[in-house]
Amino acid sequence: MLANIKQTAELIEVFRRTGRELTYRKGDYIIRPDESPPGIFYIYKGLVKAYDITKYGEENLLIIRKEHEIFPLIWAMTGLEANVIYEALAPTTVWQIDRDSFLEHMNSHPESLAPLLDMTIEMYRLHSERILNLEYRTVRERIISFLLTMSWRFGEPTPAGTRISAPLRHQDIASSINSSRETASRELSALERKGFIKSEQSLITLLNEKGLREQLGK
Repeated sequence: MLANIKQTAELIEVFRRTGRELTYRKGDYIIRPDESPPGIFYIYKGLVKAYDITKYGEENLLIIRKEHEIFPLIWAMTGLEANVIYEALAPTTVWQIDRDSFLEHMNSHPESLAPLLDMTIEMYRLHSERILNLEYRTVRERIISFLLTMSWRFGEPTPAGTRISAPLRHQDIASSINSSRETASRELSALERKGFIKSEQSLITLLNEKGLREQLGK
């Protein structure tokens, strides 16, 4: 991590002090399809799904943003729009500031770039892992790799195992690993039958994380 606690706290304070507090229910759009971002958002509480729509009309999950993260980062820094949709994946509270105020703060407080660079590096790492994940030959291996990454990012320990606190639809998993939903669903069911995972209402618990890693030769 490049940023220290003070630098991160000062950046958050900009959003808290000058931003608008907005709340969203699960499923509400934060940035709608074909809509220019209305500002920069800091997630105070909740989860935000970023995705686009393929030429076949299917959702393609890009990333799930969690508490204490800022989006859309690329637009914030460059002004380039990527036509990405942002939707609340759970009840979510954000602080929103306009881009001009954001850039003005960055220019006058260059130390605030450190926490932003940390977030950018993390985003790059996640997208790189997604690309590397596609090198696995089988859908099952790609699903296991995806679940292990999500566990690292959203995992919560439970008596049964590590629960991924972000809800994941089979379509979201399938789009992330370049598979059909039907094939992804079949492989997830197979992993559940073998006792590697348990799925309840889109929340997946890794029951045997060591065994999953062994499936990948790790």
